[in-house]
Amino acid sequence: MTHAPHKLVPEGFTPVPSLAALAHVTTATHVPPAVDAVAFLVTTDGDLPGDIGLDRDALALAGFEAESGSSIVLAKAGSPVVLVGLGAAAEVTVNSVRDGAASAARATAKKGGSLAIVAAGLSLPADAVAQSVTEGATLARYRYRALQAKPKDHALSELTVVVPGADEATIASGIAAAQPGVRAAVVARDLANTPAGFLTATNMADEATRLGAAFGFDVETYDKAALIALGCGGLLGVNAGSVEEPRMIVLRYRGGGEGHLGMVGKGIMYDSGGISLKPSDPMHLLMKIDMGGAAAILGAFTALRDLGVSANVSAWLMCTDNMPSGSATKLGDVLVARGGKTVEVKNTDAEGRLVMMDGLVLATEDDVDAVIDIATLTGAALMALGKSTAALFGNDQALVDRVRAAAETVDEPVWQMPLEKKYRKQLDSDIADIANLGGPFAGATTAALFLSEFVGDTPWAHLDIAGTMQAEADDAWRSAGATGYGARLLAQVARDF
Repeated sequence: MTHAPHKLVPEGFTPVPSLAALAHVTTATHVPPAVDAVAFLVTTDGDLPGDIGLDRDALALAGFEAESGSSIVLAKAGSPVVLVGLGAAAEVTVNSVRDGAASAARATAKKGGSLAIVAAGLSLPADAVAQSVTEGATLARYRYRALQAKPKDHALSELTVVVPGADEATIASGIAAAQPGVRAAVVARDLANTPAGFLTATNMADEATRLGAAFGFDVETYDKAALIALGCGGLLGVNAGSVEEPRMIVLRYRGGGEGHLGMVGKGIMYDSGGISLKPSDPMHLLMKIDMGGAAAILGAFTALRDLGVSANVSAWLMCTDNMPSGSATKLGDVLVARGGKTVEVKNTDAEGRLVMMDGLVLATEDDVDAVIDIATLTGAALMALGKSTAALFGNDQALVDRVRAAAETVDEPVWQMPLEKKYRKQLDSDIADIANLGGPFAGATTAALFLSEFVGDTPWAHLDIAGTMQAEADDAWRSAGATGYGARLLAQVARDF
């Protein structure tokens, strides 16, 4: 007997409330008098800010020598003052400025909603400094507050960026350059942090429609009947155990240029493992974030218009939960992907690749010039690279290099892994064209090899973000919880495409 889904979502609830509360960022030639806190970014050499009234010897006695990552709060009359170390001036980069601004913002989170950050004496271009300060501070103060009546920390409502000696128009241009990427990451974080009972596949489609209308991209939604007509056996097979309908959400941004970039995102709204049920441990609690790839793409799309992307960009978000029930796909079942390839299911917890295969085929049918997929796909990627670096695979080195360059620009690290063709035989099946699971080793590679079967000759890159999707604790501008990894990276790839 099929039961109707139990809806937890309150009337009027939106999974991305933070957009309405993003900080108002302004420029100034000096620190405004009425702010809740002031932060100075300080190097180990060069002049100290005259406003603090202390020399380096006095600061050293207090344990602060401006080494990278260090900070100190000074007891001053009026607004609290925080000094954040950047290290030697010659070694300061936009990434270290971003991290320093994040430290400043987090150190003042309990002081109030307005913050001024002063970045003086740096050899970097003023607009790049302003962009990094804006990104670091606003992303570091992010918290998912949609379900809290009384949040513990103050939201950052007003940020003033002060770069002494720089033209205010230049600072303003850096702030403007930061805003689309910040918004992209916040959207991705909000979606991934939202509990699965509040964000089903159908809710995700509704949210995409709302965001598309606000940020200039088209949205097409495909329900279960439409997916049956399209022959999307992977998405339908994973959805078979759920009372919630699946959705394929197709996003289209029309930049007017000649290039056509495709993206495919894993949108497993909650992953129980299906019949191959996951153990009830802390990892199970994180499985609401198993749609982090789809969330990153949807976040990236909110940035494309404001970044002036000239390419045409299309995306296929493959959304469902993966649940055990009497109707769930069983081990040994065979699914038929879009395009007709048959897949033996050897493990229902290797479900991400099953939904992605349909999206990849549809992308290639749409004549994209290149396709990038992003998915919280394998524990093997986490074990190999940890929680700071995503695994990158591809069949086209030029496209892989584009992704690597974008990752370096936005400080979302990737590491290219080998698409070792010798391991392909691990995916052989006695009864179908391919199996969805390889052997006990090189799991990230065999998963990538599986996906590569569905792209043909189309240039393709694959991002496995199983490690980078979530942070257990605050880490520079990456707030605890969903990190939104990939949103800024994909927006940067699209801008450069």
